[in-house]
Amino acid sequence: MAQPNPGSQPEPSLDVITIGRSSVDLYGQQIGSRLEDIGSFAKSVGGCPANIAIGTARLGLKSGLITRVGDEQMGRFIIEQSAREGVETKGIKTDKERLTALVLLAVEAEGVSPMIFYRSDCADMALDEGDIDETFIESSRAVLVSGTHFSRPNTEAAQRKAIRIAKANGRKVIFDIDYRPNLWGLAGHAEGFERYVKSDRVSSKMKETLPDCDLIVGTEEEILIASGADDVLGALKEIRRLSPATIVLKRGAMGCIVYDGPISDNLEDGIVGEGFPIEVFNVLGAGDAFMSGLLRGWLKNEPLKTCATWANACGAFAVSRLLCSPEYPTWAELDFFLKHGSQHRALRRDEAINHIHWASTRKGDIPLLMALAIDHRSQLTSVCDELGLDYKKIVAFKRLAVEAAARVADGRSGYGMLIDERFGRDAFFDAATKNFAWIGRPVELPGSKPLRFEFSQDIGSQLVEWPLDHCIKCLCFYHPDDPAALKTEQQEKLRTLFEAARKVGRELLIEIISSKNGPLTDDTISTAMEELYALGIKPDWWKLEPQASTAAWKKIEAVIAKNDPWCRGIVLLGLEAPADELVKGFEATLAAPSVKGFAVGRTIFAEAARGWLSGKLNDEEAISDMAGRFRQLTDAWLKTRGLN
Repeated sequence: MAQPNPGSQPEPSLDVITIGRSSVDLYGQQIGSRLEDIGSFAKSVGGCPANIAIGTARLGLKSGLITRVGDEQMGRFIIEQSAREGVETKGIKTDKERLTALVLLAVEAEGVSPMIFYRSDCADMALDEGDIDETFIESSRAVLVSGTHFSRPNTEAAQRKAIRIAKANGRKVIFDIDYRPNLWGLAGHAEGFERYVKSDRVSSKMKETLPDCDLIVGTEEEILIASGADDVLGALKEIRRLSPATIVLKRGAMGCIVYDGPISDNLEDGIVGEGFPIEVFNVLGAGDAFMSGLLRGWLKNEPLKTCATWANACGAFAVSRLLCSPEYPTWAELDFFLKHGSQHRALRRDEAINHIHWASTRKGDIPLLMALAIDHRSQLTSVCDELGLDYKKIVAFKRLAVEAAARVADGRSGYGMLIDERFGRDAFFDAATKNFAWIGRPVELPGSKPLRFEFSQDIGSQLVEWPLDHCIKCLCFYHPDDPAALKTEQQEKLRTLFEAARKVGRELLIEIISSKNGPLTDDTISTAMEELYALGIKPDWWKLEPQASTAAWKKIEAVIAKNDPWCRGIVLLGLEAPADELVKGFEATLAAPSVKGFAVGRTIFAEAARGWLSGKLNDEEAISDMAGRFRQLTDAWLKTRGLN
């Protein structure tokens, strides 16, 4: 292979490519239970290299992943979720003969997490030399190889090819020792949590790799297996004999020690980063979070002490939370923690940090949202009552509304739907096929004041059944001048909803209507929002009625900027206002950049609903009428923003 010629090579587009395991982790959600007793599981991307690819992407590095997945739903989940996280996925190959690996895990006690690897002839262990593309390897400043993929001839050959290409092109080689004895056939299926079994065969494979490495990272057990030595100090000296690489010794709650030169007789004689005492909740995946933080510093040439500090902090986040990659911090979250710390030893209980984590890992950006709201219930049942019709007609009409919105959207981004659960079940199924950017569904009992939820006051048990990408919408008739008792009751209800939304991982839109409860001044809505923010309620979206002045919008904008710069934004409601009146309201929102669009219903569907329910309009006529009105509003909105 040709020797590197740095002057002729383009600047690498990636910081790191990780190679090896990828799986779907199924985490038991009942903490303190044996795996035998788990009743439900949470799904996430797992496997050391896949975790590190996601972890480094969250921290602002440009990462790629080389692995194999099955040609099925779990394999597609790994590819799609990795892409959502910002990972370059061109190195992920689909294996049509094998299934994606699965791992079942539980948190039985502090530091005790039994796991079962379902990896019999799995896709990622079929990786071979043909899966290593030279151009792809050359596109990265570094490659990360992992211990498990030296356990089979084909996967070993793939990693060694990647190392050769990296070395020939002047790239860095990182070695995550990643030792799982049962993945080398050294422990039984039930021993997935076993950390160390001495093996000359494994040590021999590891030692062959060490001379090619620039960075070697492992726990005490992993340092032992990589060197073949029987004590940690002896292991470090043996690794140093074989390799000039920077060595990072992970020591769990004790942090890490970095060795960047000769190994002395004092184990503690190395570079130590800042430590972070926290409550240990789940140790699984902590090493991959640690590596992610380490690489954020190491690949940006930060001092090794800084690298170690960032690594320790990322590991602290991981052990304080349940899952692996979904729980790893973003750079915004890590930066906040490093600057402000936390008063909680259990970081998962820190609301400020958790909010940044939630907001900075939400699925996609939605800079524009124009939604047709068809979540109305009482308005449509009253028409049916007047005409003597069965409410089943409402179910059919809502499907027509979805078709109308889809015609206007025509597959473009920025369009959405609000659909209710009571009459909109079939409409939800239709909407799922239309590629809308956003789907919301209400939880409030129509017209309730004080606020009540429609089906059950135990709102959390209801939300867990919803698709992950459905946004909770809750209308509250709330005015700052409401009687104290009413205000307190409604605030508590909204706080309960907010907590439930975060617990089950669903976005929340809070709709505030004040004009029906008292005068609407320039301060009314901003004051209402400030009162809810003071309770720690931070919805992803606000839905607000049009304001009479730019001063009102500026005050609303200031409240959001002060309390939650991560807020997705505001959408306008319609209240059956004439279209020309709504358009005037659109123009007034230019004073508030947080207003991203609208979610309007009766202005669009009211006439079509009455006409169709009474038999005066057929399906196509009703769809065309709603589509025309929706298009009129979307065109007007886009025009105000200079987008059409």
